[in-house]
Amino acid sequence: MAGFWSSYLGHAVILLLQGLAIIAFVMMSLVYMVYGDRKIWAAVQMRRGPNVVGPWGLFQTFADALKYVFKEIVVPAGADKFVFFLAPFLSMVLALFAFVAIPFDDGWVMANINVGILFIFAASSLEVYGVIMGGWASNSKYPFLSAIRAAAQMISYEVSMGLIIIGIIISTGSMNLTAIVEAQRGDYGLLNWYFLPHLPMVVLFFVSALAETNRPPFDLAEAESELVAGFMTEYSSTPYLLFMAGEYIAMYLMCALLSLLFFGGWLSPVPFIADGWWWMVIKMWMWFFMFSMAKAIVPRYRYDQLMRIGWKVFLPLSLGWVVLVAFLARYEVLGGLWARWAGV
Repeated sequence: MAGFWSSYLGHAVILLLQGLAIIAFVMMSLVYMVYGDRKIWAAVQMRRGPNVVGPWGLFQTFADALKYVFKEIVVPAGADKFVFFLAPFLSMVLALFAFVAIPFDDGWVMANINVGILFIFAASSLEVYGVIMGGWASNSKYPFLSAIRAAAQMISYEVSMGLIIIGIIISTGSMNLTAIVEAQRGDYGLLNWYFLPHLPMVVLFFVSALAETNRPPFDLAEAESELVAGFMTEYSSTPYLLFMAGEYIAMYLMCALLSLLFFGGWLSPVPFIADGWWWMVIKMWMWFFMFSMAKAIVPRYRYDQLMRIGWKVFLPLSLGWVVLVAFLARYEVLGGLWARWAGV
């Protein structure tokens, strides 16, 4: 049996099982992210939220998903059917694909590659193709205009996110996510995490993540009061469900990145409590709560305000931060607070 697991077929089976475990974890998280999202909005608006299907409404998301699956799929006349159905599938798969390089604990990662952060950033950047393809294949001018607007928004904020990540890479001296987490290990628990030395960029990264995933207050691509559902207007049934699932999975990916880059990943916040994967999950859900609260309490921006913030505020600030961190790391200011590569 040991010989089988060391063979090519055995490695393939292991990779398949690891992939299925990641998909199962993300999809179950997705179900209760939707439930949690609705409960948080309801609490802010002093409503009950989902409370009928199952105890405390815990099965409401399953009921809604089944409703979508059994509805009729309507394809617009003149639509490119292949691209029309490929777009939502691509949007969801690319968001899931990025999770193969997300470590949940020391050694708990499917692909512990040296350029893990670059791989994740590349995979998440490709999600814009699902938006463009969905709007174009619908053969309708309004979804297409919305897709162009969404693509411009996503690309604009990806630039700032990339520069913020460069600051983390300079501090760590590595693009490996496990190395980035280990660089935040220290005798003072959470005071060793990157959120303190990189504090201004935590805010910029969070806001950029909202815009990157088309979440409120930056959901201009699918604003109900303006474009019905934006690039998804012509979609129904399962394809629409896949688009929405892709959006939530992308949001969960951003929660994972925030936890790994700035908040120590699986590291315990206090030295006398053991590290573990549960800390990573708790931090991801903490950031998900912040995403939901932003939707519940922050009013929607105009599109010109959105683009102005991205190009005229976030881009100069993140670029300036890269220069500043390079200087602080080079001269090991404050005992090497921004230069952690020596201990990695």
